[in-house]
Amino acid sequence: MRKLSVVIPVYNGAATIGRLVETVLRELSAHDPEVVLVNDGSRDNSEEVCTQLALSHPSVKFISLRRNFGEHNAVMCGLNHADAEFIAIIDDDFQNPPSEIEKLLREADKGYDVVYSRYRVKQHNWFRNWGSRAHNWLATIILDKPRDLYLSSFRVMSRELVQEVIKYRGPFPYIDGLILRVTDNIGTCLVEHQPRAEGRSNYTLGKLVSLSLNMFLNFSVRPLRFFTAVGFALFVLGVVLSIYYFIWKIFNPDYAVGWASLMIATLTLSGVQLLFLGLIGEYLGKNYLDRNGSPQYVIKKTVP
Repeated sequence: MRKLSVVIPVYNGAATIGRLVETVLRELSAHDPEVVLVNDGSRDNSEEVCTQLALSHPSVKFISLRRNFGEHNAVMCGLNHADAEFIAIIDDDFQNPPSEIEKLLREADKGYDVVYSRYRVKQHNWFRNWGSRAHNWLATIILDKPRDLYLSSFRVMSRELVQEVIKYRGPFPYIDGLILRVTDNIGTCLVEHQPRAEGRSNYTLGKLVSLSLNMFLNFSVRPLRFFTAVGFALFVLGVVLSIYYFIWKIFNPDYAVGWASLMIATLTLSGVQLLFLGLIGEYLGKNYLDRNGSPQYVIKKTVP
């Protein structure tokens, strides 16, 4: 068995993926690495570039998906096709230098199931940095993630952990959620982070919301418990205020009750109810798509 597989989800990465693969094969040659490229419905000519790379290098596998399924779905596809003792996951934009995988591997050799990277200085823009901090804060609350653990997409996983992660067949995978529900044997390693080599980040507000919803709805029932607590608190508050105003009205019979306060209370409670119903709808909708057999990904072609 090979020592190392490197899984790279590719989305509009034609300008960088060739140099990245060459760098991985050169700088990690001591581990006889295989590279697993997964084209996630790119709109540029990434498919043609990756196909040529797979034909030119025996150590490169290429899987092209029929449409854009999302980063975590593409990573799951790559994990299902990786064969080595350790599997590294990196982005296609050179922000994760391939040479830094060596540091993660040395840490993984200590017996960890997974080793996450920590960055000295993050080279993302302010929006992505803010989004990452918010997402990690939510993961600490929802998934019981250790507070000092940063959920970076740049990680090395053991073969045994990957075998457990890929047992998940649902259409909405969240890799970190799958890892955290399988193991707490987690290491971290300080690595360098480089500016993006080409283009701009595909990390948008919509993708952040979608990723957070996957975390909320597929790996925890705490949002439901939170709204149950909110509902109970509002009920108690309503009872207390009813008793208070009933007694107050007895001693102030001529005071007219305000229309504004009634409307505020009605709108507030209606908003909470609609939000709760929307949350339940999201849970039911995702469960329906899961039961309906929605695919995690669909492969268009593989090379070789």
